[in-house]
Amino acid sequence: MTAATLDEQLNDTFAAIAHPTRRAILSRLARGEASVSELAEPFEMTLPAVSRHIRVLENAGLIKQGRRAQYRPCTLDPRPLEAVAGWTEQYRHVWEARFDRSDDYVHELTTDPDPQDQPDQEEGT
Repeated sequence: MTAATLDEQLNDTFAAIAHPTRRAILSRLARGEASVSELAEPFEMTLPAVSRHIRVLENAGLIKQGRRAQYRPCTLDPRPLEAVAGWTEQYRHVWEARFDRSDDYVHELTTDPDPQDQPDQEEGT
């Protein structure tokens, strides 16, 4: 895959997963195929509105719609998400370094008491 093609795929994928309804649809499809009606059940929106979300996901390559007579099951295609995972992997060292610094700071806070927090001791007691 060329860099331009990868950039285009990443743009399409990020745009598709930017909406919470579409992320919920993908989460549902991660458990297995479902019809448009089944995907629409948890949402308070019309079937055509859910169909538009499905079309965005389909155009981004994240889902496929099959055809079995009148039944058109949707299935997840994880390949575009794998491209996103590969792209984000290049930043792993950044967030791991930040987590390490956070761990060090928490450890410092819990093991090195601040002398100002200690009660004053009276002389001669």
